[in-house]
Amino acid sequence: MMISPDISSKLAIDAKSIDDLHLMAKRNPEQALHKAAQQFEALFMNMLLKSMREATPKDGMFDSQQTQFFTQMYDQQLAQHLSTKGIGIANILVKQLSRVDGSIEPQTSISQADAILSSINAVNQPLLIKNGHPNDRSEQLWPSTYNSRQTLTSVEKMNSSDEAFVAPAQVELQMKKSFNRSMDFINTLLPHAKIASQSTGIPPHFMLAQAALESGWGKHEIRRADNSPSYNLFGIKASASWKGDTVEKVTTEYINGTPQKIVDKFRAYSSYAEGFNDYARLLLDNPRYAKVLESSDFSAFATGLQRAGYATDPKYAEKLIRINNSEALQNREFI
Repeated sequence: MMISPDISSKLAIDAKSIDDLHLMAKRNPEQALHKAAQQFEALFMNMLLKSMREATPKDGMFDSQQTQFFTQMYDQQLAQHLSTKGIGIANILVKQLSRVDGSIEPQTSISQADAILSSINAVNQPLLIKNGHPNDRSEQLWPSTYNSRQTLTSVEKMNSSDEAFVAPAQVELQMKKSFNRSMDFINTLLPHAKIASQSTGIPPHFMLAQAALESGWGKHEIRRADNSPSYNLFGIKASASWKGDTVEKVTTEYINGTPQKIVDKFRAYSSYAEGFNDYARLLLDNPRYAKVLESSDFSAFATGLQRAGYATDPKYAEKLIRINNSEALQNREFI
């Protein structure tokens, strides 16, 4: 009976250790899986220690290339020693890469990494408040946002050992719901955008892109103190000449190129139709937006808004163009 080599005290960066892992994988795949996961955890711990060392000042009288070399060797051995007992990463890897019957089947791929990170980020984002006010009709306007709560809640309730991994099916579902939320936003506001387009000449999807940027596809819509919607999707501020309702809100303004948080007053309306109409009047009545109204190309429209001083963000036009190039707005058949 051949005894498998003990590589628990060796680090996978050693070529001999890698050969031993390959040999073990052929003879005993299950054992090799545990060893490989343990080696991955050791490498992770080594990277963690290295990052901690790099964050430490190295201008002491005892710091030199020799001490750094021995410190690196010590950290490698320490990481290997810690991984023998483990901090849980190896167990998660084994659980994710193993099926119930013991055969190995990877459940994720490198090509899905970006989608997995996006899904994890979406799960960690704060959820919208439901039924915060009797006049709050956000659930009717953006139904997919609220329908996705049940899915997100179930993901949040996963075992702590599984939180670092999201199944591809859940990733695909989350991406689909995000797209549906954008489509709900567009379908709800498209009639108002078309009406405003008749008076301004601005294509409807130009206005929808700006409303999406200013309100975060409706998720960050300006709200009144009682949480009812202000129907201000374009971030239009209330100057001294404004006689209607106002809402105070913390906003980010760029002063001399530096972002600063300030409290400012914004206009409030009774409906999205009124909000779009006021947006149209703002562009029509203000001479500085004359060239914006003549824009037939979206890049010229976005650049014109920034040059006219619609926003202080130096990357406002760039962000607008990125929103306009999104999958939801590129589907122009409905527009």
